[in-house]
Amino acid sequence: MSNQHEQAARFRALHDSGVFVIPNVWDGASAAIMARLGFKAVATSSAACAATLGKLDGEVTREEALAHARAIVGATDLPVAADLEKGFGDAPAAAAETIRLGASVGLVGGSIEDATGDKQKPLYDIGHATERVAAAVESARALPFPFTLTARSENFLRGNPSLDDTIKRLQAFEKAGADVLMAPGLPDLAAVRAVCAAVSKPVNFMVGIKGKSFTVAELTTAGVKRISLATSLYRTAMSGLIDAAREVADKGTFGYVDRGVSSPDLAAFMEG
Repeated sequence: MSNQHEQAARFRALHDSGVFVIPNVWDGASAAIMARLGFKAVATSSAACAATLGKLDGEVTREEALAHARAIVGATDLPVAADLEKGFGDAPAAAAETIRLGASVGLVGGSIEDATGDKQKPLYDIGHATERVAAAVESARALPFPFTLTARSENFLRGNPSLDDTIKRLQAFEKAGADVLMAPGLPDLAAVRAVCAAVSKPVNFMVGIKGKSFTVAELTTAGVKRISLATSLYRTAMSGLIDAAREVADKGTFGYVDRGVSSPDLAAFMEG
C-alpha cells in the first residue's frame, strides 16, 4: 500500500507540473518499454485490452479488465491508470464498486464515461451520468491514497457532436468532484481550447484519431494538461505484425526480420 500511495502521489503531481503524455499500453512488455523510454505513467486502453483477448471494445468483463490491469501494474513501478469504460454497470453503485476494485489491483487512477454501450441510447442523460461520476468520486475519496478519477463525456464518439452539451457535462462532472476531465474526439483545436477554458480541473486530450490529433506544443497552448494515446500505439504495433505476416504469406520473403528490433535490444527494455 505504501508503494501504491507513493505512485498515486506521483501521478497526481504530474497533473500539476505542466503537460505530460501518458501512453496506453496493453501488456507487461509494452508497459516496461514505456518506462524505459522515460514516460512517467501509463494507462490501459479498453479497446487494446479487448483485442488482446480476441474481443471487441465493450465486450470485456470487469473481471477481465481488472486482471489485465493487475498484470500491467505488476510489470512496472510507474503509476497505472485504467480505462474502466462505464464502470461495468449502469447504476452509480456499479461505477463506485469498479473504482474500489480497481484500486485493489494496484491502480492509482481510472476513468468513468457517460456512454451506455446501448446503440439505441448511446449516452446517459446528464443527470444520471453525473450521479455515476459522483458515486465513483465518493468511492475514490474513501481510499487511503489520492486516486485520480477521470470523468469522460463521449458525445463526439457517440453521435452527439455538440460542444455545448459536452461542456455542460464536463462542468457537471467537475462539480461532482472529478479530478480530470476528458472529451474524446474533439474535432479541432478551437474545441479543445473551449473545453479547457470552461473548466478548472486538468483536461485530458486523446490522441489517436486521424485528422483530430495535434502536437504536444499545440495542445499545451490550448490548455491541455494530460495527453493519452488511446489505441494508437497498439494499432501501430499490429500494423507491423500485419505487414510482416502479409510479406510472408504473399511473397514468401522475410525482410521484416531485418527491419525489426533484435531480441537482445528488446530484452534490454525488460531488464530492471
